[in-house]
Amino acid sequence: MAVPLTLRRVTDPDDPAIAAFGVLQNRTYFEPDMLIPATYIARLLEWQSPERVNLLLVAEQAGEVVGGTVFHAFPQVGTGFSSYMATAPEVRGQGVARLLHDRRMEELDAAVGGRVAGVFIDVVSPQRLSADELEEERSVGSDPARRRAVFAHLGFQQVDVAYQQPAGGENGGPVTNMDLLYCPREAADTVPAALVLGTMQAYWQAWLGEKRTQTALAALDAQAQANGTFRLIDPTGS
Repeated sequence: MAVPLTLRRVTDPDDPAIAAFGVLQNRTYFEPDMLIPATYIARLLEWQSPERVNLLLVAEQAGEVVGGTVFHAFPQVGTGFSSYMATAPEVRGQGVARLLHDRRMEELDAAVGGRVAGVFIDVVSPQRLSADELEEERSVGSDPARRRAVFAHLGFQQVDVAYQQPAGGENGGPVTNMDLLYCPREAADTVPAALVLGTMQAYWQAWLGEKRTQTALAALDAQAQANGTFRLIDPTGS
């Protein structure tokens, strides 16, 4: 008999599922130092504001955390941003990612008091990883191309823009090996530039500050099409 799977939103900063999710992050990502550590996730759950609602959703099976996602709702923009979603290797292929994604949309709707336009994520580009980084991916049973295929299956498309995380790279510089993806609630081949910029401002400003955020936003805005949108393209490169 299959062991039932349950999904729940974690709200208590002392919930042991937070530490378990942190362990899962470390098991499933080749650069865990780039992820939000469990101790900080607990602080995020305490730090809520009208501009940003921080959420953690976990999937549990037999009392063990086998999946989860930490994400953020921006009520004033009407969107969300997912910092990370993970599923344990032993449950992959069982639809856990789909369950987490669909429930994440429901939680975002509740957090913004309506219907979110969609949710953004950023993911590494396989073409911009070094041979050592690709080997580190394999060492944790991960494949960046497969990861992007999973996101495409969930409905994510790549925002056609040269994207950089403004901080967190070598010597504190930008992270340049990532792309920005977007999952719209309704099928679309473009996304309004205002939606992208509003989301990234809400996501970045708390840790970058006003000046660095505005610099990063200007770099994105300069790449928008003349009609004020960004194209959405296949994230798998097909």
